[in-house]
Amino acid sequence: MKKALAQNPNLLRTLIGLSLTLIFMLSYAVYGATVSPSVYVYTTEATVTTFEEQPTNRIYDSDENETTWLWQFSANGKNLTWVNASFEDLSDESIVRITSTAKLYSHELLGITYQPENPQDDEFSCAESCYHNITHQRISDTGGELEFHGLTSVDPARRSNGSVFAQSLEEAREKAGNLVAYNHTPSVIRIEIIEQGNRSTEPYVAVETVNEILDEVDVFSVDAATEFLWAFAAVVGCFSIVLIPSFTVYFAARAKEKRDEAKLESAQERVTIWVESESE
Repeated sequence: MKKALAQNPNLLRTLIGLSLTLIFMLSYAVYGATVSPSVYVYTTEATVTTFEEQPTNRIYDSDENETTWLWQFSANGKNLTWVNASFEDLSDESIVRITSTAKLYSHELLGITYQPENPQDDEFSCAESCYHNITHQRISDTGGELEFHGLTSVDPARRSNGSVFAQSLEEAREKAGNLVAYNHTPSVIRIEIIEQGNRSTEPYVAVETVNEILDEVDVFSVDAATEFLWAFAAVVGCFSIVLIPSFTVYFAARAKEKRDEAKLESAQERVTIWVESESE
């Protein structure tokens, strides 16, 4: 640092000027993104429809000693995103099948709340792990309850919210509408439950479908003042990390140099006094 200052006595002024230049550039970037945006964000409005107490068909197969329960209903296929079902009063080891000829994405971990004791839940991605089948099958455990969650698409742009690049609000709305628009046909959902034995207790089945339509499209904006403060803090922090240790070393070296100079002057004074006394 001492050598650097000796070679460039205006080093501190240069560093301050560079800091101000970086702050100005960051502020201008934020300002440019605010006044001339190309990113628009959109949200969707969800409509939830619940199907309960649907007509039930009961079939008992005496040869196999199995009881089969059948439900069938027609969902609204326009912008259909989720198909969820819950089952109660199931016997142990009941086989549950959900069928949609237009296919659904599903997995046992889909829609399950993350649990710390199961680290694999945190790594789950439906886009990578979900099965895209016409029929999905589950087997009930003890307790008589079961849940099913299905998606019509693994593209997150169709659900809840997203963003698009556009040159105008009209173009952004058109692009967002194209992303959200979807028609899941045929939209008939068939549910089949197979239980062992001659069962007379009808399982409880509740199905919930979610349809989402485009709601709002707004330009993405940031608070220029807040971003300026963050940029200023970042630049000051970065230069502080570089300058504080350097100046600490420099001032410590200067203090040591002054102590050495004081010792040298004191020694020279003693030598001078000794020489003078000897000459007398």
